[in-house]
Amino acid sequence: MLIRRMELRDCDAINTIYNYYITHTAITFDLCPWQLAEREQWFAQFDPSSCNQAWVAEQDQQILGFAYNTPFNPKQAFHIASEITIYAAPDAGGRGVGSALMQTLLDGMRDKALRRAYSLVTLPNPASLALHRRFGFQQVGQLNDVGEKFGQYHSVAMLECDLTV
Repeated sequence: MLIRRMELRDCDAINTIYNYYITHTAITFDLCPWQLAEREQWFAQFDPSSCNQAWVAEQDQQILGFAYNTPFNPKQAFHIASEITIYAAPDAGGRGVGSALMQTLLDGMRDKALRRAYSLVTLPNPASLALHRRFGFQQVGQLNDVGEKFGQYHSVAMLECDLTV
């Protein structure tokens, strides 16, 4: 498996993965599948010189997952903190995709001198919580019944990782 920087040509494969989670799970609170043009516009924020990074896991020319970080908050004093997102293809579970992407993403964030990483995880999601804990994330809060999808209310855990240790 190769972990490499995301490229514009990956947007369609990323949409295939992400849109599955939109239409089949409450893991993401997006309700409508992304169109390719939307994803390509979204991709523009990942300039290699910025703190925002985007990575893909690839094997045999197939994208198995993706990870990225974006600003935690647009207010300027939050420049040392970032929110992360990681998704693996539905058929790629248990193959180390999430771990490989997480390691690369966090290492890159440290290289950019970011101090904190945050992740919002829809509950229940024991696999995602376990992945985050393996990399030093701790739950620092919970937003109860904060989202509604598929006729149910869903809570979200807020996880934090100190990137300085």
